[in-house]
Amino acid sequence: MDWHFRSRSHHCDDCETAFEDKQPYHTILFRGMESLERRDICPGCWGQKHKAEPGAMGGYISHWQGVYEMPPPPPPEAIQKDNAETLLKKMIEQNDPEHTEACFILAVMLERKRVIKNKDQVRNEDGSRMLIYEHAQSGDVFTILDPALKLSELGDVQAKVAELLEHGLNPPADAEDAESDGEPEPVAAATDEP
Repeated sequence: MDWHFRSRSHHCDDCETAFEDKQPYHTILFRGMESLERRDICPGCWGQKHKAEPGAMGGYISHWQGVYEMPPPPPPEAIQKDNAETLLKKMIEQNDPEHTEACFILAVMLERKRVIKNKDQVRNEDGSRMLIYEHAQSGDVFTILDPALKLSELGDVQAKVAELLEHGLNPPADAEDAESDGEPEPVAAATDEP
């Protein structure tokens, strides 16, 4: 007999009404045809069908009462697929050699998320490796140059990618950058003229 049975249900197995947070429920554990089975029952159905004789169900093993706790929302992804994908597209369109390493890291991240698929790789005349990717949904094909990153460089590139994902390609200028000549702007003096 298989001893793997399902976890707590999010609804009553009799009436199929969704459980609410902190709602009590009853669980009946019984032998099924090939494995142990579990049924989670709301208080209403328990009172109507099972309270008098919970063991009436064939193969009865046990029953207990619990309190339903709403599962926490899934944690946000460390890398938002839409943001990484949009950023990669913008950088590919700009074709700026300064972003070669960031493009490579973003492509690897999106490949791991199965947003894009590596279809092939070719060697350029200079010996560098060019990766050919296809977007899983749209079928768009694009190439990314492998910058042959060293392990010691990876941390800096990852930090740069994280900054690009947070602020975008054109971050707002800092207050210091706004001063073009480095001199403070003149301030009008207040006067008490009549």
